[in-house]
Amino acid sequence: MYLLGLDVGSSSIKATILDAESGQSIASCFYPEQEMPISAPQPGFAEQDPEMWWNYTKLAINKTIKDAGISSIDIKAVGISYQMHGLVMVDKSMDVLRPSIIWCDSRATDIGDLAFIEIGKEKCLRHLLNSPGNFTASKLKWVKENQPEIFDKIYKIMLPGDYIAMKLTGEIRTTASGLSEGMLWDFKKNEIAGFVLDYFGFDNALIPEIMPTFSEQGYITKTASLEINLPEGIPVAYRAGDQPNNAFSLNVLKPGEIAAVAGTSGVVYGISDEVKYDPESRINTFAHVNHSENNSSLGVLLCVNGTGILNSWSKSTIAGDLTYDQMNDWA
Repeated sequence: MYLLGLDVGSSSIKATILDAESGQSIASCFYPEQEMPISAPQPGFAEQDPEMWWNYTKLAINKTIKDAGISSIDIKAVGISYQMHGLVMVDKSMDVLRPSIIWCDSRATDIGDLAFIEIGKEKCLRHLLNSPGNFTASKLKWVKENQPEIFDKIYKIMLPGDYIAMKLTGEIRTTASGLSEGMLWDFKKNEIAGFVLDYFGFDNALIPEIMPTFSEQGYITKTASLEINLPEGIPVAYRAGDQPNNAFSLNVLKPGEIAAVAGTSGVVYGISDEVKYDPESRINTFAHVNHSENNSSLGVLLCVNGTGILNSWSKSTIAGDLTYDQMNDWA
């Protein structure tokens, strides 16, 4: 029996097939070979086309199955990891309304800063464990203020992983962990942060159905099956943001354990069982993959946005034809 893992990054889409009994990787690949483009129509903007993610997802799945040399009928579940904080908006036909505003976009910073003051710093920190900042809720407010004709067409908002799950299953769903990334989860009440929706003027209907992180969140549709060479009916049984997922993959689940990882950004991510916050809002706190109402498990995250992408910039700008390994040796 095999499991398929997908990672929807901002640099590439990765797919891995694991042997469910041994946990060993059978095959893995990523698309594209070069980093995916990030559009910056204005300074501080960062956008990607969700359809681009889906197209590369299909290529990655098909190549990984081929490289593994297995029958796809032996793949029994799909898990999804994804770049955090992005905003994907679809209409009732599940068509994307505009490019995704991704995690490193800074256009909504002023909106989040004002919300922090007007909602109240103490209330935000006690309930959200963070400032509204430049997260998903603030990005959606930017769309409402600057592109009202698009905002009025929104049926549901999603995170990048939710979008890929929708393309696989035809179901629009999310998780409490995901909502916490977007400043849309109230840790005091263990529910959608209604006071954030009220402040920004968002209808609660925009939020997808909430599913547990580990659960059968939908099943591969016939349409998706024809595109990705997987049998109809396989469950999507897991989804989480990349940093909680990276920590989980390193078995970082208990209070006091820490994961340090680098991708496009660089992150230190530690686990706490205390529902508390940084009074200075210097670090962020999100629901970890094993967080529940009866078991507080929070990921405390410190992120340096440019760590990996600056490495890429250095390679393309000053390192010529050197590989990353050669560049490291040269350094």
